[in-house]
Amino acid sequence: MKKSFFHRQDAAITLLCAPQTINEAVGLARAAEMDGADGVAVELQRMPLEQRTQENFRQLIHCVPLPFMFIDYRSDSFLKGDDDARQKYLLLAAQAGAEVIDVMGDLYDPSPFELTHKPAAVRKQKNLISRIHKLGAKVIMSSHMTAQRSAEEVLEHLKEQSSRGADIVKIVVGMDTQEAMLEGVRTLLLLHKELEKPIVFLGGGKYGRFIRYVGPRLGAAIEFAVHDYLPGVSYNQPTIRSFRGVLENFRWDISDL
Repeated sequence: MKKSFFHRQDAAITLLCAPQTINEAVGLARAAEMDGADGVAVELQRMPLEQRTQENFRQLIHCVPLPFMFIDYRSDSFLKGDDDARQKYLLLAAQAGAEVIDVMGDLYDPSPFELTHKPAAVRKQKNLISRIHKLGAKVIMSSHMTAQRSAEEVLEHLKEQSSRGADIVKIVVGMDTQEAMLEGVRTLLLLHKELEKPIVFLGGGKYGRFIRYVGPRLGAAIEFAVHDYLPGVSYNQPTIRSFRGVLENFRWDISDL
């Protein structure tokens, strides 16, 4: 039976990749399966538009028995900040069988902390999420920032994402100080207590790698990792193999308390 990002007893260690071709994506997905990954997240920003077809996406999704997530941020090399144009290809991925599609928290209205509060943009987001759901896929709503945020600010941010119909809520915050790292632990504890939907809470910066390693034991639903450190791959991302090694030897979980 094919695995899923949902209904899990542990966090889904997920390959994060930005392939330039479908063939490269297939190779990376197969390598991820051999590494012990639980899922694959495909960032489309480097893939030429002619490669982004429903047939190609279907071929990729069926190459391994793992769930797939598709992502396309404004760093897209071809479509840049054209929010409407990028969604066309994410909807194709949903039609092809992707389990999860990423919807940016400030889609249709670039905003501070990547979360729009503009009514017209929020309505468009909700309509898009409804279309994705009708295609049989789920939605992860994501926000990325370099600023440090308190546990309470993160909680309110994710509640707002959830209110728009997201099935998984995600935020990445700045974590360049010890204080931010400790606040990250407090944040995970608060989110585990207050939110029922799957959460993704990540840190960027000097202490980001630490919070990624401990996140699965503090209630995070999905963690992202890489196959290898190739040019352009952030060292902040653990490899799938190192993530597995940590989790297999970290015999403690908040859900056991």
